[in-house]
Amino acid sequence: MLKNENIICISSIDWDFVWQGHQEIMAAFARNSNRVLFIENTGVRVPGIKDASRIQKRIMDWFRGVKGIRKEMDNLYVFSPLILPFPYSRIAWRINCLLILPVLKKWAKIMDFADPIIWTFLPTGTALDLINEIDKKLVVYYCIADFEKLVPDPKKIRKTEEMVIRASDLVFVQGQMLKERCKKYNQNVTIFPFGVNTKVFNGNGHPAERPPDIKDLSGIILGYVGGIHRHIDFELVRFLAQRNPGWTLVFIGPVQVEIHGFSDLQNVVFLKAKEHRELAAYVNAFDVCLIPYELNAYTNTVYPTKLNEYLAMGKPVVSTPLPEIAAFDEKYGGVIYVGKDNAEFENMIKKAISEKQPGLKERRIEAARENNWESRIADMSVLMEVSIEKKKLEAESNWKENLVSFYRAARRKAVRLCIICILGYLFLFKTPFVWFLASPLKISDLPRAADAIVVFGGGVGETGSPGKSTIERARYAAELYLKGYAKKIVFSSGYTYNYNDAGNMRLLALSVGVPDKVILLEEKANSTYENALFSKEILKKSNILLVSSPYNMRRASLVFNKWAKDIKVFYTPVIRCQFYDRREGRRLEQIMALAHEYLGIVYYRFKGYI
Repeated sequence: MLKNENIICISSIDWDFVWQGHQEIMAAFARNSNRVLFIENTGVRVPGIKDASRIQKRIMDWFRGVKGIRKEMDNLYVFSPLILPFPYSRIAWRINCLLILPVLKKWAKIMDFADPIIWTFLPTGTALDLINEIDKKLVVYYCIADFEKLVPDPKKIRKTEEMVIRASDLVFVQGQMLKERCKKYNQNVTIFPFGVNTKVFNGNGHPAERPPDIKDLSGIILGYVGGIHRHIDFELVRFLAQRNPGWTLVFIGPVQVEIHGFSDLQNVVFLKAKEHRELAAYVNAFDVCLIPYELNAYTNTVYPTKLNEYLAMGKPVVSTPLPEIAAFDEKYGGVIYVGKDNAEFENMIKKAISEKQPGLKERRIEAARENNWESRIADMSVLMEVSIEKKKLEAESNWKENLVSFYRAARRKAVRLCIICILGYLFLFKTPFVWFLASPLKISDLPRAADAIVVFGGGVGETGSPGKSTIERARYAAELYLKGYAKKIVFSSGYTYNYNDAGNMRLLALSVGVPDKVILLEEKANSTYENALFSKEILKKSNILLVSSPYNMRRASLVFNKWAKDIKVFYTPVIRCQFYDRREGRRLEQIMALAHEYLGIVYYRFKGYI
């Protein structure tokens, strides 16, 4: 069996769910000196209200560990990631990857968990992203179900499953139908149905005493172990129970569907899920074991895990005619009773109860032994070891070609990046596209008579230097005043660089002939939002001409519209703004300033300023 390897298992179930192949395989690898990180189910469908308990458990499991990782046994760690539950959203895939990968990589670094084998039971986009992002030596996809029949939109999972199959070095499947489908995309496909742990399920090693919760049941006991899900033929179960009151049908496992419809039948018993090691005692108490599945597109590919567990206990098994059951029965010469309809299923149970055929129990046990997990995992390991060695030899023999290919790929990426940069430069710096994007920021009214001229100080503003935009705004405001558009000027700015910005604007206005008595100073505002609010306190109900940067006007208008509705504003930006002169060759700074305005609007929206 595989030894001394690191293995990341992307599971389709949680570790504490019904014990089956996922846990059996990974526990066996861990016992054989391999180190395993078992990533619990990241989902194939969007959860609903009925999944609330599972979501709550996942959150609790995350807190049980460190960043969701906990140790379950020697060499085996379980990762319970908290992710976005949208398995077919590409954005969610990437976000999930960002949530999982940093934790995984840090843990791997601490644990010296390098060059792992990735073994996935899931064919989703999240699994595919993890496969692509992790440096690994081998990828194994174990296709245990027809996931297309389990999800609302088969096309989406069909696409990601195809990519997972193509990305895999080895594909293991449960049966022939799954093999035929997977071989369309990968030739390295091998059938490995789920096996049985014959150390737990041993038909010759259990006492006759029943477990306490079925000890008092009388008559014939028909038993089922496993998930109680929508693929069970409950009409068949009701048919059997109603017609045979001397039979008790016992179902053991997690309930995944509504089962209230059996409250009127005293001989149908549902028991909670048991520990895996406890199940053999229950199977030993059954007179007949059942696989009462409906026939549908999903069960056409199902190989029931419980089959070999029943047979290993030497128990007669009655099943509906699932294709994999039929193939198994043909291979082992009639060790299963198969009922094709309700009446035949009932007759097969009666036949199983009264069977007299000598040696049949031993044949059942022998069939199960041929399907034991130990030999099955050993066979899987051989294929994995051969594939690892083959890849290693190919890498060594093709090192020259691989190195050339690497540099060619790197050169292509570099050329592609250069082309993108050149096109981006031309687009941003040699076309009017930036000004097209900026145009919604600009509001410009013709100057008209008003009660006051309000000037928002520039601070360092869009120029990145103190004073430059301030001078332009103060000069233009003074020009408007001297032309008679208003009888007073309000300079608003709390910015100070050696001297207060509002005070500097006052001095400039005085220097060009504006009387000091018509100038009002507002020296507290440090943002467009505060400029508007503090100016409102000074002017109350007024008509004003607002002077500021051309591209600051949209943000200013949004603030005034929300907080100063009593003020009528005419937006008169600086006409000749040197910073935004398209001939100045300052496009990068201009782009940054325009981006700052858009981000400012977003920030104001977030803060509730607009």
